[in-house]
Amino acid sequence: MVSADAPAPAPADGGNRRDGWSARHSVAAVAARTAALVNALSGPGDPAADEVAAVLRAHGEQVAEELSGRDVARLREAAEKLRTVFAADDVDTAAERLNALLPLSAGPLRLTSHGGESPWHPHLDGHDDAPWDEWLLASSSLALTVLVWDRQRPPGGICASPACEQVFLTQGSGPVRRYCSRRCATRERVAAHRRAGRTGGAAPPDGAGEPGQRRPGGP
Repeated sequence: MVSADAPAPAPADGGNRRDGWSARHSVAAVAARTAALVNALSGPGDPAADEVAAVLRAHGEQVAEELSGRDVARLREAAEKLRTVFAADDVDTAAERLNALLPLSAGPLRLTSHGGESPWHPHLDGHDDAPWDEWLLASSSLALTVLVWDRQRPPGGICASPACEQVFLTQGSGPVRRYCSRRCATRERVAAHRRAGRTGGAAPPDGAGEPGQRRPGGP
């Protein structure tokens, strides 16, 4: 079950400051938490419960009780659904997939402060102590929906490196990224040059701008 956020002192100005306390539930923070959890829960094999709990805690969630195997399995199912949004090639597909996920939320849209222990923020799950998987799918779908609405582009992507394939968030309005990090982009560029050297051909370009980026509509 999802516990209320850890108690924190309310800001002196009534909660209007954009500090660490109030930003914990911002759209950007929830989207970053979504990507981190999808990555932790994806891949071959079942992730360890303590590793998943560590990711939750790193993003400000209080795990009052040890996650069970059932909790992790259901979180993994939710993560697989969310991963399809990151896999969308264009904004129309991302919106279509989010529209399919939003009705799966068990409760009406509401604002909650968990009894004054957190900043006011929206929930779509059935109640404030909903199961972890219900909470993850509802809160993540809502955050990714706002990103699509605000930016009119997919909220993220999946790293093009076969050795990685982690999800990442789209930042700003620059060229469309292919890789989750400069490290992955550099590794794949070096591998492409090595293959080209063996065959006598030219390495395919990553596109203009930063390594691992391409222009919208490019390869």
